[in-house]
Amino acid sequence: MRRPAPRRLEGALARVSRDLAPATTLGRAQGAWERAVGAVVAAEAEPVSERDGVLTVSCSSSSWAQELSLLEADLRARLNAEIGLTERSGGVRELRFGAARRGARTRGRP
Repeated sequence: MRRPAPRRLEGALARVSRDLAPATTLGRAQGAWERAVGAVVAAEAEPVSERDGVLTVSCSSSSWAQELSLLEADLRARLNAEIGLTERSGGVRELRFGAARRGARTRGRP
């Protein structure tokens, strides 16, 4: 009996990693956040919830929340491009920024 030709490991790994990728918009956004917004912004703000395409982002201060709200359209476009979705295909259609509650910490903050 003849053995089948060997298969490339690359294809199998691509299928496995695709199956392990986050299935929710929130999971995808959290995974792509730093790449989309940069390390400085990611240290001060992080996505915490998503509902119906509206991604809520917790910021380290109200100043950061205000600044990022002014950049909302650009940040949303960069995030959707990074996760490979559009507003109409299940991507983020709005970003809402708020200051973390007192005592809550965002990633990277002491």
